[in-house]
Amino acid sequence: MRPSSLASANEPLSPEPALSRRRAALQLMAIPAAIASGSALANGTADAASAAAKKRFTTSQGCHLHYQDLGRGPVVLLGHSYLWDSSMWTPQIQALSRHFRVIAPDLWGHGASGPLPADTQDLKGLAAQMLELLDALHVRECAVVGLSVGGMWGAELALKAPERVRSLVMMDTYLGAEPEATRLRYFGLLDAIEAGGQITQPLVDAIVPIFFRPGTDPSSPRPAAFGRSLAAMAPDRLRQSVVPLGRIIFGRADAMDRLAALRPQTTLLMCGDEDIPRPPHEMHAMAEVIGCDAVVIPEAGHISNLDNPEFVTRQLLQWLDRTMR
Repeated sequence: MRPSSLASANEPLSPEPALSRRRAALQLMAIPAAIASGSALANGTADAASAAAKKRFTTSQGCHLHYQDLGRGPVVLLGHSYLWDSSMWTPQIQALSRHFRVIAPDLWGHGASGPLPADTQDLKGLAAQMLELLDALHVRECAVVGLSVGGMWGAELALKAPERVRSLVMMDTYLGAEPEATRLRYFGLLDAIEAGGQITQPLVDAIVPIFFRPGTDPSSPRPAAFGRSLAAMAPDRLRQSVVPLGRIIFGRADAMDRLAALRPQTTLLMCGDEDIPRPPHEMHAMAEVIGCDAVVIPEAGHISNLDNPEFVTRQLLQWLDRTMR
């Protein structure tokens, strides 16, 4: 295992020599359009292309998982954060789908997807369900880019089926056990949500700041839209999916030792420099175990791909061109 190489936040990954100037130019041209689409997401408006690309996969147990499917070429599977949905990837989908086939599922109980399958016990179960989706779509191999819980099940998928995951990016993710103080806090929030069957305004006020940089105005467009989406969640969705998923995520077992089995040459870690729930020191600890590169994303909190979409999109385009071409 090679030692960890921690990339500077201000130094994007260098493309391989084989990357042509024409391809690099096309990649960078895609970024402004992606950023523009991100502003639409911040205002809570739906992206028409994303809506048109929505499809539904039904598992062997009859559970419905919705996903976006855009573009052609090597497959990139995107995993979104808890309490968000696949639309959070809008800036990256706009850019990546020009070069790759992008598949972005809505996690159970999120977006348009149905309830969490009753037999889901842990992150390995989520990974197995995503593998079933890949099988149904006849995808033999792919890159996995996951943020927060998306990175958690993404790592489990890479460990379960290494021959299927050619490249893995974990963003704002930690596979160690949840620190006791935050585990107790999050379980308390989940208990309150389950008991009331809703995310009340005091709960919204407690949850929203976790996902944004310190000092972010909660009344600004993106936090306000996120808060409204939380408050609008129906009781059955909360009790059947959101709360049980939260307990799986925050009650996860420590998997740090198992991460050493990941391939360091095809694994990349990224994290917002001001991520509250998943601070950069956790990323560095995982990078040491894996022996892989790690990138700190400047001016970004937990949903780092939206806080600094241009930086993240450029990093992903260069990384995927290196590992998937």
